[in-house]
Amino acid sequence: MVKPMNVVPLLILFFLFHRSALVSAVTYNVVTLGAEPDGKTDSTRFFLAAWNAACGSTRPATIYVPKGRFLLRNAAFSGSNCKNSAITMQIDGTLVAPSNYRVIGSADNWLGFQDVTGLTILGGVLDAQGTSLWACKSSGNSCPDGATTLGISKSKNILISGLTSLNSQMFHIVINGCTNVKLQGVKVSASGNSPNTDGIHVQLSTGVTLLNSIIRTGDDCVSVGPGTTNLWIEKVTCGPGHGISIGSLGKDLNEAGVQNVTVKTVTFTGTQNGVRIKSWARPSTGFVKNVLFQHALMTNVQNPIVIDQNYCPDNKNCPTQVSGVKISDVTYQDIHGTSATKLAMKFDCSSQNPCTNIKLQDVKLTYKNAAAESSCANAVGTASGSIEPSSCL
Repeated sequence: MVKPMNVVPLLILFFLFHRSALVSAVTYNVVTLGAEPDGKTDSTRFFLAAWNAACGSTRPATIYVPKGRFLLRNAAFSGSNCKNSAITMQIDGTLVAPSNYRVIGSADNWLGFQDVTGLTILGGVLDAQGTSLWACKSSGNSCPDGATTLGISKSKNILISGLTSLNSQMFHIVINGCTNVKLQGVKVSASGNSPNTDGIHVQLSTGVTLLNSIIRTGDDCVSVGPGTTNLWIEKVTCGPGHGISIGSLGKDLNEAGVQNVTVKTVTFTGTQNGVRIKSWARPSTGFVKNVLFQHALMTNVQNPIVIDQNYCPDNKNCPTQVSGVKISDVTYQDIHGTSATKLAMKFDCSSQNPCTNIKLQDVKLTYKNAAAESSCANAVGTASGSIEPSSCL
């Protein structure tokens, strides 16, 4: 005879399982808290309220932004007093900056996250409405510098996925002083003549990864500042824009170096530069080493491969000086496509600190279906495989 099953323990287990599931996470809907999805009503304080609630929770928390347009002034999301290291911001709508650029134009960031551990931003559109500020700058009138759209600083364990940034006043996304940051499926869009609208800028950070992203803007698609280490960029499309740039470096005398950078499977279309390293022509303790540019396709790019160590805008604060930045161990592997100028490959290195161990492997760049040219100054390295234009190393 089969013994009857005691269902009481099973019911207890069932209750405990579902209770733990219910308490395992909490969601804060910004509309429930008072935000208006009309694009006109200032919702800043309701977003900050959601953030403070999520920070105060000891359980994983989601800040949910439903469909609609939400007007936000500049907002600082601080993690310095957070009890929570698992906050997700799920954005199904659009966050829009004030149409009057002066409202946020003097702030460092429109949306800033600082001292945060464990943040995920999923989806959403950030529309900074920067076009009127660009027009002000082009007119020569007195204008604010403009705010970075999204600034992440002094933070770690950050994921940004599926986010779109439109028409930033200045930089679109800045990663500063961070550890372990992953950006994937990011889209950046601004006019090709928009000033200082770098797509993604990384500095003083380690372990940053950028994957599967499309960047169209008026300045560098990706810019790499001092103190960047262990940076991985893969499957990024750039254009219009100024390319992927390490630098400018060496503006300051005492400056952290850049090392262990991989840029692979990238596409440049109609850009000012392709893969670039640039430093100011002035004394500096900075350096660049262990860089790999691999599998890059250039289409009508003005300067496909360039190292410029004589960067000196408007010939101010650096004429007649030389760069102190030491560049070494840079590899260009499988770089193909077309140059918009005859000089497709230029290594203009420091006379005081020549570039060393520059490696060219399987490079083919043409100009108007004919041979392009290369130029070297103070650069030492090797070439292997098929190299077009001919190596000047």
